[in-house]
Amino acid sequence: MNAFLLVGAGGALGAMSRYGIGVLIGKFWNSHFPIATILVNVFGSLLMGLLIGLLAYYTPQWQGQARLFMAVGVLGGFTTFSAFSLEIITLVERGQAVLALVYILISVILSVMAVFAGLLIVRGMT
Repeated sequence: MNAFLLVGAGGALGAMSRYGIGVLIGKFWNSHFPIATILVNVFGSLLMGLLIGLLAYYTPQWQGQARLFMAVGVLGGFTTFSAFSLEIITLVERGQAVLALVYILISVILSVMAVFAGLLIVRGMT
């Protein structure tokens, strides 16, 4: 049960953070292109790489709890790939299939690169 509480508490924080960033970006970027989700996914992926890299390098005694709370909970609730999928469908349904494809490519490629960059940053610190 403790694992569910760690994931749940972290997920709530991640989801609220993602929502807050979306609201904040929406005030400055008025567009149908989902830039907030791209930024959250890429930043969340970078944080995931940093976190996993640090946990792997230092292997703290509380590593399992940190993974549950931060990786599964906070970052899992923050990166919102379910919103990503919905926004792709919305763009396609609006007749903007090319924009949907651009959105997919930018999000996936930059997120994978960001995880790799996070791991490289941590490995470069050691």
